[in-house]
Amino acid sequence: MVAKCQVISLCRSLLRAGRKYPDYNIREYTKRRTLDGFRMNGNLTDPSKVIEAYAQGKQQLEVVERVLKVYLAYAYPPKTNHIMELKV
Repeated sequence: MVAKCQVISLCRSLLRAGRKYPDYNIREYTKRRTLDGFRMNGNLTDPSKVIEAYAQGKQQLEVVERVLKVYLAYAYPPKTNHIMELKV
């Protein structure tokens, strides 16, 4: 059985990961999807369903973190030039 504190921790982790996106639309989308998913599964009582929903949430957290790394690496390159390219 998954403890209530683990579920709350997962929700907070998903919300924190979503806040790291520089784009407003993606931030709000991840926030909305996270809260909707937890509200939808908030009334689960069957232990197997709770474990399944928790595992799916953990997978979604991994996806959000992986996509964030790619997004930050390619969509938003650093604004400054490389240190060797700066003219003093």
